[in-house]
Amino acid sequence: MTPHSLTVDRRPAPFGLDSAAPEFAWTLANDSPPQLGYEIEVSVDSSFLPRDITWTSGLVESTTPYGAPYAGGALHSRTEYHWRVRVHGPDSTVSDWATASFETGLLHPTDWRAGWISHPVAAKKDPRSIYLSTTIELPADVVRARAYTSALGWYRLFVNEHDVTGTALVPRWTPFHNYTEYQVYDTTDALRAGTNVVGIIVSEGRFRGRLGAFSLPNRYGDRLAALMQLELELSDGSTVNVTTDESWTASYGRVRVADPKDGERVDLRLPELPWLDGPAEGTVRAVVLPERRRMIAESVERVEQIGRRRGTVSRTPSGKQLVDFGQNLSGVARVRLSGPEGATVRLMYSEVLSSNGEIATGYLGGASSKKDWFQRDEAILGSEPVDYTPGATIKGFRYLCIDGPAEPISAEDVEAIVLSTPLPAVSEFHSSDGRLNQLWQNVVQSLRSNFTDTPTDCPTRERSGWTGDIQVFGPTAVQLVDADAYLRRYLRNLAAEQHPDGTVPPFIPSEAAAGISRNPLGFTRTSAGWGDVAVMLPWTLYQYYGDTTVLRDQYASAKAWVDQMALRAARKRGMRRRFTRGVGHLERYIVDTGYHWGEWLRPGESLASEMPGNFLGRRTSVATAYLAHSARLLSQIADVLGENADSSRYTQLADSASTAWRAAFVTEGGSRIGDDRQDDYVRALAFDLLEAHHRDRAATRLAELVEQAGDHLATGFLSTPMLLDTLVDTGHADVALRILLRTSAPSWLHAIELGATTTWETWDGYKQGEPEASHNHYAFGAVAAFLQERIAGLAPAAPGYARLRIAPIIGGGLTSAAVSIDTVYGRASSSWKRSSSGVVTLTVEVPPGVRADIVLGEISTEVGSGTHDFTSNALETASGNR
Repeated sequence: MTPHSLTVDRRPAPFGLDSAAPEFAWTLANDSPPQLGYEIEVSVDSSFLPRDITWTSGLVESTTPYGAPYAGGALHSRTEYHWRVRVHGPDSTVSDWATASFETGLLHPTDWRAGWISHPVAAKKDPRSIYLSTTIELPADVVRARAYTSALGWYRLFVNEHDVTGTALVPRWTPFHNYTEYQVYDTTDALRAGTNVVGIIVSEGRFRGRLGAFSLPNRYGDRLAALMQLELELSDGSTVNVTTDESWTASYGRVRVADPKDGERVDLRLPELPWLDGPAEGTVRAVVLPERRRMIAESVERVEQIGRRRGTVSRTPSGKQLVDFGQNLSGVARVRLSGPEGATVRLMYSEVLSSNGEIATGYLGGASSKKDWFQRDEAILGSEPVDYTPGATIKGFRYLCIDGPAEPISAEDVEAIVLSTPLPAVSEFHSSDGRLNQLWQNVVQSLRSNFTDTPTDCPTRERSGWTGDIQVFGPTAVQLVDADAYLRRYLRNLAAEQHPDGTVPPFIPSEAAAGISRNPLGFTRTSAGWGDVAVMLPWTLYQYYGDTTVLRDQYASAKAWVDQMALRAARKRGMRRRFTRGVGHLERYIVDTGYHWGEWLRPGESLASEMPGNFLGRRTSVATAYLAHSARLLSQIADVLGENADSSRYTQLADSASTAWRAAFVTEGGSRIGDDRQDDYVRALAFDLLEAHHRDRAATRLAELVEQAGDHLATGFLSTPMLLDTLVDTGHADVALRILLRTSAPSWLHAIELGATTTWETWDGYKQGEPEASHNHYAFGAVAAFLQERIAGLAPAAPGYARLRIAPIIGGGLTSAAVSIDTVYGRASSSWKRSSSGVVTLTVEVPPGVRADIVLGEISTEVGSGTHDFTSNALETASGNR
């Protein structure tokens, strides 16, 4: 019964916390009795003596093992706290204490004494990466050392010969003009009595590096800088504080430039750490910049190495060395380079090969005029062989091409360094169809590739935190990894950058800063389905994690988005209507102003055909549907938060918008919706916009449209994630399975048949034999949620999986499927097998304190915690219906 897997703000033993009221959570073993209550104590010492305890919760009657907020006195900066929890169960049972710790960072602006320092030569005159260093004399050994560090740009911190940052890409991308993240390092073991040298290398990063679809630089400024406060406690009882100031020196070095997109340029003839050999040539005094920035601590693990992959080495038809790592991924390559001193070697990265067997460099498109430079590192060789690993840059690739006079390499001389945010995996899926298993794995790989310092659309072309992508993929992401803290950070950034009128930038961070740069796609900030992430993503986190804190934190942001949608619908400003029939007074609920991406990229539609005409009414069906849906969700959020007046107001808005939508876009009798496309019916059914007596007709028409398309999907970006679920929910699970298992484009398995290892941006991936568009986009990978929740059959029936619904679909020729997921209550699983005689056996695992509704063929029952087995002669697909 003893709790395990203790976390604070969703992180185990966080280092450098700046939350005033951190939340505690824990897990119970699956064979534990249910939790009925808990006690928490927080102490400044691990002994938990009464004099050291800063807060005790007392006995709290609660069945939830998460979301327990600290409610003691104000936490102190730079302090290690110990906390422990024990739970109370039936019959007055009490568990043993389980203990963990956390350490606070710098909680107050006045804690910062360091200044932002830079090279005195302005970037416009010399845009190279900057090297900053100082020397420290210590009279005694170090017993405790903390380095509070940040930069404007990505940085690497070195203490003596120790690489403190390692592979991490820090700081994480935030709206730098609003706040900048800092990291805390324990540098005790890197320091010693006597002379010590501290150095920082700062490169472009997300601050000055090229960003977005147009690869624009200097979005937040053009001056690289670093900030560090090193606080030491020595064995003689003294303390030493070292801060970045005018006593530091500045120079240039081996890394000439390192851009996240454009790559790194290095001169390997120069030493890696020039300060270890005394002052480097050209060393000058650093300058302190007049910067005053709001600093925030990390709330998410750093982007860092999460794996390595070996590859196979061959030659391209033109004779270049080529490495195939066998997996599309995000990261960099480590390669042993040798050759003539002074010669230049280019490392070129790509997801795919051209039809001629050469590495593909121009397939991604985009606005960059230097396609040859896209995803490339460049090294000037030194006199000795070097194991070269690019630092402050990241690529999306499967293939590495070595161009230049480098000596031949072997498979042992090269490896891919996989970079991502190390979010714990929480689920496993497998079935009797290996193609579905590969599809699920591809989705996981695309998540890993794109969950870097913001959830990006792709790791190659744009690398932007598109709101629409994470809106559609969020419900899948939370079933694959523990993404609560990660997506909370995204939403915090969203709220910080939301416009005063409530509209939302198309990507977060917005790649723009007031007074410095503007978002070239800022006109799209009104787009429905994209900005609705402000409402839909917090609701997703609540549904899957039981997270009410995120609902409260994002409540004002969600309201602002819905309110501006409603306001734009009401203020027509004399615009002409584009409806074939009038809707009278209901027109005040029709959204027909502003830019809308619309359904976006249905099969066969291109970017060129979609961009024009998305203004003023072309996408009113989609926009009005999202107004109704988000208003409905917001009313439910208000219910959870006890905001009764808001709940009533947004319910009324949702009802009115739904009525207006039906009047404008549904024919009398409900025989036709909108443009009579698949997505028109998916939205209508998934958002519950129809009158009850029209739902069956709409579902039938949707199934007909699928069959007319040869059992192919014809939905675009917004509706594809809802298509299969909608068919199952309306009694057409057989149609959903036929779509899922199609192998010709457009379909998910088409890419699998072509050997894909990640999910693609388009359904074809290739045009006339040549690769096209991104091959690592997670959006269409939202189908992995269908595999887990419908094929294997495990879904939450109450927020946070406080109740389960286990109702697997049996059909499609599958003979087995299984999923397990680590919920906030513990491990839950569903596993079924079908014998040759048609008998289905189902085994389910229900965590402590949770109940589950079981639906399998003729079986419909409820069970409690533990492992349960069922046997049924289930008819194909029948048990998938709700």
